[in-house]
Amino acid sequence: MKRTTRRTFLTAAAATAVTPLTAWAWPRRRRQDTKDRIRIGVIGVRGRGRAHIGGFKNSPDAEVVAICDADEGVIGPAMKSVPAARYYRDLRELLDDPSIDAVSIATPNHWHSLAAIWALEAGKHVYVEKPISHNVFEGRQLVQAARRSGKILQHGTQARSQPATREAMAFLHAGGLGEVKVAHGLCYKPRASIGQVDGPQAPPSTCDYGLWTGPAEMQPLSRKNLHYDWHWVFNTGNGDLGNQGAHQADIARWGLGLTAHPERVISCGGRLGYADDGDTPNTLVTLLDYGDRQIVFEVRGLKTAPFHGAGIGVVFFGERGTLVSGSYNKVHAYDRDGKVIEVFEGGADHFQNFLDAIRAGDPKLLNAPVEEGHLSAVICHLGNISYRLGEEQPLGQVERPFGDSTAAHETFQRFGEHLAENGIDTKQCRIHRGPELIFDPASERFTGPRSEEANRLLSREYREPFVVPELT
Repeated sequence: MKRTTRRTFLTAAAATAVTPLTAWAWPRRRRQDTKDRIRIGVIGVRGRGRAHIGGFKNSPDAEVVAICDADEGVIGPAMKSVPAARYYRDLRELLDDPSIDAVSIATPNHWHSLAAIWALEAGKHVYVEKPISHNVFEGRQLVQAARRSGKILQHGTQARSQPATREAMAFLHAGGLGEVKVAHGLCYKPRASIGQVDGPQAPPSTCDYGLWTGPAEMQPLSRKNLHYDWHWVFNTGNGDLGNQGAHQADIARWGLGLTAHPERVISCGGRLGYADDGDTPNTLVTLLDYGDRQIVFEVRGLKTAPFHGAGIGVVFFGERGTLVSGSYNKVHAYDRDGKVIEVFEGGADHFQNFLDAIRAGDPKLLNAPVEEGHLSAVICHLGNISYRLGEEQPLGQVERPFGDSTAAHETFQRFGEHLAENGIDTKQCRIHRGPELIFDPASERFTGPRSEEANRLLSREYREPFVVPELT
């Protein structure tokens, strides 16, 4: 039998929904005159936003002219990087500046959708970090806003611009491993306790806490650190399923060729190994059932060994072997005996893809458009909703919570082994056993048992003026 080469697969992939391979690389250009560059404002600069600044600074097509953060105490490194940039505390003032062409959003999750919608309404192009939304409702409104605006919106799932990942997805879509029905997403990322406080804490004096809270519920600061640890509180974050896991959920869905929402979701897990002020799970197994295909997602925040060689990644199980995405820039395919049959390598610039689409005025050039971001964020939101509605039970009393899903059941068995390896009494420790929830992909609503409770978690109550508008 003639061996199928990578070139054969890439040729076959042209018939799939993958963005054309010619979009993978961008020619070097002479640096544009200042007046011709795309003028960027970066919103949220304590962490990931600094990478945004660096990415745009390195492009001949862009100039970072403004930065924005509700906490003036964190802007020092950003201002040092772009000393000529103007500083805004309130993003609304930045959006009112007509000289700014585009914004890059790296705020906490609860601000992602509203900041992007406001930016689109102000006539700006938008690059927004993952997850694209804090809940399902917000994501749908952002999709609508992007469609209405005619502006370019890129989602921050940068694996979609990397040749290694793109080639690997084309390989799967062209049948490189035969039929693939299960993808296993992994977020094995050690997370230490965030500690406990005995009462409300004072936010940093340099921060406008009301503005920082924005569309989230206005609550006292009830943890040691305002910054970063917001990930582990559902009011502002989405746990590691919606943090790091948003990348891997996107790759899992992409590789399986899924272009709609799941029909069924079940999550089981807990915040285990320590007691602290977080309320998102650090240990979680989630089943997303699409009928003929499944995504099993696993979060582990305690010490653990890799799974099929990956710690943060996706493992696809096919008829003829496995594909392991343990890096966006290097992906391996194995036959059923564990022998490497293909290695996909190469990196590219996701920020430049955004700039190229702006230059061309063509959203079809985007590698991570808004619709893709929404579909992948919903995976994370549905998993968290099942978890949040879960009944607390001793792990030793939880039997086959995922029904007839062999992949999820095997993962749940390893879940118990993992906890035992970390010194946790698996007979006595208590976990949230999430209910099976039925989801209607067309209406983006739950149906069936517990749907009323679940549907309430698809959105939230917003406080003026930080209201995500209903655009559908």
